[in-house]
Parts: sequence; C-alpha cells; structure tokens
Amino acid sequence: MSLRTTPSTPASAADSAHTAPAKRRLSFPSAFTVLIAVTVAVWALTFVLPAGRYDTKDGSPIPGTYHSVEVTTGFWERLKDLFLSPVNGLYGVTDIQSGLTSPGATGTFAGAAGVFLFILAVGAFITVTMRTGALTAGVARLAQRLRHHRAVLLVVLMAVFSLGGTTYGMAEETLGFYGLMIPLMLGLGYDRMVAATVIMVGAGVGTLASTVNPFATGVASDSAGIGTGDGILLRLAMWACLTALAAAYVLRYARRVTADPTRSLTPLTEDDHRLQDEGGGQVELTRRQRTVLGLFAATFLFMIFAVVPWADLHITFLPTLGWYFPELAALFIVAAILVGLIGGLREKGTAEAITAGAGDFIGAAMIVILARGVTVIMNNASVTDTILNTLHGAVSGTSSGLFAVLMFGVNLPLAFFVPSSSGHAALAMPILAPLADFAGVSRALVVTAYQSASGWVNLITPTSAVVMGGLALAKVRYDQYLRFMAPLMGMLLVAVTGFLALGAALS
Repeated sequence: MSLRTTPSTPASAADSAHTAPAKRRLSFPSAFTVLIAVTVAVWALTFVLPAGRYDTKDGSPIPGTYHSVEVTTGFWERLKDLFLSPVNGLYGVTDIQSGLTSPGATGTFAGAAGVFLFILAVGAFITVTMRTGALTAGVARLAQRLRHHRAVLLVVLMAVFSLGGTTYGMAEETLGFYGLMIPLMLGLGYDRMVAATVIMVGAGVGTLASTVNPFATGVASDSAGIGTGDGILLRLAMWACLTALAAAYVLRYARRVTADPTRSLTPLTEDDHRLQDEGGGQVELTRRQRTVLGLFAATFLFMIFAVVPWADLHITFLPTLGWYFPELAALFIVAAILVGLIGGLREKGTAEAITAGAGDFIGAAMIVILARGVTVIMNNASVTDTILNTLHGAVSGTSSGLFAVLMFGVNLPLAFFVPSSSGHAALAMPILAPLADFAGVSRALVVTAYQSASGWVNLITPTSAVVMGGLALAKVRYDQYLRFMAPLMGMLLVAVTGFLALGAALS
C-alpha cells in the first residue's frame, strides 16, 4: 500500500503530518555509533576515575602492586587525546619515558596498523575468490554429488560453512549462498528453515568456535598480547563438538519436517513448490575453478601452520614460523593476486576485485582502530589499571573454572552492543586479558571466552546484518527463527561453559 500526497492542498499536508511519524522506525545504532559513544563516555570517565598503575613483569601486571599515580596531562591535552584517538588507534606510539601515546612519539608502537592492513588483505582475498565463481560452484558441485544422500549432504554442508566460520569468520559471504540452498533444500523435501539454518547456524557455530579466525581470534590475541595459535587445541575440540551438535539439531528438525510437513515452522508456499523443481541443475567444476579452490584452501591451511606454536605443543618435526600480522597480510595479498590471475579475472579484474574487497572490509578495519583508540585514551589517563584492579577485586577468590565462565558472561552484553567481533575484541581484551594473570590461567582462555560469547550472541542478535539479511533472503520470519533456535542456544550455552571450565582446569 502506498500513500500519495499533494503538497498544494492543506488536507494532504495534514495527512503527511499524521503519517510521517508512522514511517519512522527505531533502529539499533551501528557499531561505529556505539564505539564513538563509548569513546566519549570513557574520555569523560577519565576525569572521575582515580589514576593508578601496576608494576609489570614481562608485560604482565604483578598482583598486589597497584598504586596511585599523578596525572600529568591537563584538560586540553586530554581533549587532544579524544580528537586523535582514531589516529592513535591506527599508528600511535607510546613514549618510553612518559608512557603517553601520540602519533609523533618515539618508543613502542601501540596502534593497530598491522591488524588494519591484515583485515583489508583478507577482504581482498575473499572477494577475489568469490568473483571467480569457484566457491559457489564448489558448494553446488558438492550438493549435486550428495543429492541422493540428503542427511549426509546436510551435515557436510554445515561442516563446510562451519569451516569457513572457524577459519576466516565467514559472515556476509554467506548471503550469496541462499539462492543456491533454498531450491536445493526444498527439492530434498525440507523447508526454508532448514535452508536458512544450514548456512546461518553452520557458519555461526564455526565463528563461535573460531580457531584462527582473523577477525575474532586474531584481533583478540593481538590485543591480549599472545599469539593467534595459543589455545588452539581447546578451540579445535570446541569446533568439532559444537559443529556436530548443531548439525545433529538441524538434521533432527529436517527429518521431522520430512516425516510430517505439518510440523514445519515455515510451511511451504506455492513459490516453494515451484522452486522444488529448480534445484537439480548440473554443475561441473572447470580445471581453473578446481585450482582456485585448492589455492583457497591451501592459503588458510598455511596460515594455520604459520601461526601455531608447534614447539610449545612439543611437536618438534614441524618448524615454528611464528608469523604475525605483517607476514599474514603479505600472504593474503599475494594469494589474492594469484587467485585472481588463475581464476581468469586478468590483471584489471584482479586489481578491481582487490580494491573492492579491501573497500568491503574497511568498515571492520575502522572498527578496530576506533576500539584501539579507546584503549589509548584510558592508558594516557592511567585508568586502565584502575579498572583492572576493580575487576580483579570482583573475581578474586573464584576458582579458575568459575573465572572462565564469568569472562564469558561479561562478554555477552558487550557482544550485543558491539556486534562487530573485531571491535569487541579490541575494546575488551586489553582490560580482560590481564585478569587471567591474576587468576592463574592462560590469556588464551579469556580470548576463547570472548569469542564464544560474541559468536553465541551473534547467532540470534537482531543487530546483525548477517542474521536479518539472511532471514530476509530465506523468507523466514525472525520470530520463527527464534523459536527454532531457542533449544539450540540453550544446548550451546551449556556446552560452551563446559568447555571453558575444562580449559581452565587444564590451563
């Protein structure tokens, strides 16, 4: 229904006045707006919170050494810190003597320039690969080969999307697969809920149990001062178990719908019956597409190999490369060029895809430097250790298992207000990670608790474009999706807290 008004008549003007408010819809602010508000709020709090510091050893705070310090910066210097916070978040340097961070200082690099470039490089690599068509064709070919083994197909597809989530944080990229999955799942006798959740829950659970996801594990580990490979064994176990749990849950629902279509949460429509006949097209992978898929997989496998501290795992026959964001950024840039050229995009198409990919991911990169800028404001005002000391008092005396669960709980509201996993990591980890030193557990456990909370919330949060966009493409109502997800969310919650307690006990 559309309302037409003519500005020349008073009646239409009155109608417009009445209908205008109805057109306004409240929407949750973007991650940028939330972080800007957080930046200003934290800056204001630095005038209220007392300044203090811990003595440190090897970069870790020493329990019991917190003491008050005198703030040497005045109002105008702090106002300048607020103004320069995004710049400091990108390439600020901490002066050795004063401990203050500014763009022109000499000392220790404090900005997130390495993470910033790395995110752009990963974005370029993923976009180039998507433009070759190899990923879409690969999934279609897999679906075609397993078409007559629908239970196996469903589990395998969820595992594939989960693998994308755990390795590179597959999120917005999933939106391109709904056009393929919907007719396929309808053709197999399932409904739109199955089609949506194979993609959304598969990739979402993979992200929840991220192993080397650069946007969650990578950024959080960098902010926590540890390597991306630290804690990977626990995260691998989580990924395998949670993916199996989610696949079993979706498969159980799919079988129930097949046996009794009236139990479907999204009953079939006339369009669905028409689409059932459109999911059986033949797909053949070209040699070029096979090569691209091989290179795509090899790049992520090599990334895992390069960041895992094999020596710490007592695996001596594999060299520990100790690669970090500079080397990994170079890896993805080179891989993007190779994929583009091999995939037939040619020089111009490859360059355009790299530029477009970096542009698509600039938002995530900007979120990281905004969050890092908040950390700089707190450090320059000497209130970071004050907050840390307060949190230490709140968790002191708790067991390591309870501490891990508390870290998960603390991150749940943060995940809702800052749906960007990289922004959440850069904002929370500088404060939460040192608490692990006091609790006697690994900082990697705090990273795992953060990314689990972020991934759990982002499975259902209405502030996520991936969730709401995916449901819109699948034509599944949000309330239907919540009804489907409620039992699974409870099971995932129990499983995650169990893994965190186990990780704390083994830490």
